[in-house]
Amino acid sequence: MAKQQQPFPMMPTGGGGGVLPKVLRWLVGIALVVLVVKFPADAASWVRAAWGTGEGAIEGLVTFFRAVGA
Repeated sequence: MAKQQQPFPMMPTGGGGGVLPKVLRWLVGIALVVLVVKFPADAASWVRAAWGTGEGAIEGLVTFFRAVGA
């Protein structure tokens, strides 16, 4: 049988991680829930701003690739 190879040998694929990343993930999740519950209008405006930024970045990439392809 052939040895099973990882797609990127230098990068571990899943498993492990330790306690600290899990705790940090939980803390960030709880903080987000608290922000949404205590300040729903602010949270909505932050999401709208982030969405607009992402939209602008995607439009910029599309414009760039169209210019390169033309």
